[in-house]
Amino acid sequence: MIDIQWLIGGEAGYGIMTTGVMMSKVFTRLGLSVYDYVEYPSLIRGGHNAYYVRASEETIFSQKRKVEILVALNRETIDKHKDELSEKAAVVYDPEITKVDPNEFSKEIILVPIPFLDLIKQLNADRLMINTVGVGASLALFHSDFEILNGILQDAFGKKGEKIISENVNTSKAGFDFVKKNFSGKFSISLEKKPQKSILLSGAESVGLGAIKAGIKFAAIYPMTPINNIQSTLVSNALKYNIVIKEPEDEISGINMAIGASYGGARSMVATSGGGFALMVESLGLASQTETPIVFIEGMRPGPATGFPTWTEQGDLQFVLHAAHGDFPRIVMAPGDILEAFECTVRAFNLAEKYQLPVIVLVDKYLMEGHGTIDKYQISNIKYQIERGKTLKDEEISTQTDYKRYSFTDDGVSPRSLPGQKGGIALSGTDEHDERGHYNEDAENRVRMMDKRFKKLESAMSEIPKPQLFGDKEAPLTIISFGSTKMTIMQAISDLKKQGININYLHVIYMSPFPSETVSEIMKNSKKTLVIENNKTGQFESLICEKTSLVPSDHFRKYDGRPFYPEEIVDKVKQLI
Repeated sequence: MIDIQWLIGGEAGYGIMTTGVMMSKVFTRLGLSVYDYVEYPSLIRGGHNAYYVRASEETIFSQKRKVEILVALNRETIDKHKDELSEKAAVVYDPEITKVDPNEFSKEIILVPIPFLDLIKQLNADRLMINTVGVGASLALFHSDFEILNGILQDAFGKKGEKIISENVNTSKAGFDFVKKNFSGKFSISLEKKPQKSILLSGAESVGLGAIKAGIKFAAIYPMTPINNIQSTLVSNALKYNIVIKEPEDEISGINMAIGASYGGARSMVATSGGGFALMVESLGLASQTETPIVFIEGMRPGPATGFPTWTEQGDLQFVLHAAHGDFPRIVMAPGDILEAFECTVRAFNLAEKYQLPVIVLVDKYLMEGHGTIDKYQISNIKYQIERGKTLKDEEISTQTDYKRYSFTDDGVSPRSLPGQKGGIALSGTDEHDERGHYNEDAENRVRMMDKRFKKLESAMSEIPKPQLFGDKEAPLTIISFGSTKMTIMQAISDLKKQGININYLHVIYMSPFPSETVSEIMKNSKKTLVIENNKTGQFESLICEKTSLVPSDHFRKYDGRPFYPEEIVDKVKQLI
């Protein structure tokens, strides 16, 4: 079974990310399962960038530790990553740029010195294009046909003119031909093209497509890592689907624009990171008090302050659960992989409108910026119908003689009029109010209004899916986690199974309302429980304890800005069982 991980490293500004996605597409078109992961500092130029692309003949869920092909565009890449090389890895480099001593590697390592700069000069191309030489050279190590890369380059640069296409094709072909001539057959892995079964998507693209599927009409997004590709996905589809995308001057104006658009009847969304969400929290309360539906995409990254802005963490869970002053209901969900990012975003818009409250989709840098292959029919076959809940049509509201925007109902959701509807005039202030929206400080009214708003969560529970348990119910250990840790946990479970070790995994998507009964039942029937999360203080574990009064047996936390590796989880499980 072929399982290969490719890594390119170099200084920012040398197209590391573009090249990495290109290699992911190569493996995808070869018919393999793919997942990629990128590391980069918060610098415009300079600093070390690294792009990992893993591909396998069997379904994979995350990156791994060991690297089979390392493309080093500078010496720093060798220093940082040589300990990650597998036993018979290939190291591709330019000896003029990167000084390498063969004795620093084991004898099994294959050194592939390529004159990147000389090849570039012969083609009269820019020095920055050494990255495309590296991609072509890498392809030649494991595949015999350049045409697959040629097609990807044509697609990627087709709109930039024939000159740009030719430069990229020629430089990558030069690297490909050099390896075929000088190193053919030396690398241990050979890949043949198989039928392509999947498409390659990032988590951010998946969120953007989910919003489009849900009928989004307005988005206000101030660019911040890691949600920027949500914005670019929406922008590239805006004219086709009649979407207004606004890049506001700051996050405060952005959220207020989105609330205004939603109040006017448009399906509306904001996307931001933790720092941006911090500026939005007063308006989060505004949306709840006025019972205006709104979808938030909150991309976690390490804090506090600007913290570790281009790295990953799950440190915003408790923040989004309690953000803004006072008590009010909100739905919070945390998708675990690229397909779930699509599904949760689609579902968020319906939940927001049906229950007239804020819905927060909690994601992170690892999920947003990683690409993975998913079955191309999985997304297209998702059944979805836009449900606007109790949003009144013109003919419905015209028959009413005493319209009350915040009327008390059994499910907590009041019929909602939109501006301009005849007979639907209502007040929507930020103070506590009565059924018509008039300011009201009566004690009994306050209690009834608070209870009314919180009934929405009780009503929503009936349609929110229960957490999914993966694996044997009788396993000696149950992992419990949320969000993007799902991908690495699923990979660890697969790796453990090959070693004859079976565990199970409870994947929790909904943080609010929390599925207390299901989690309690699983924990009580488990021999041991292990909570895995990407933060220092155990925010998810605290939520479990709060909602179930049960304490997990063990926990595993990581907060260095990097995601979990499956090998780390495998080692932890072995220690426990």
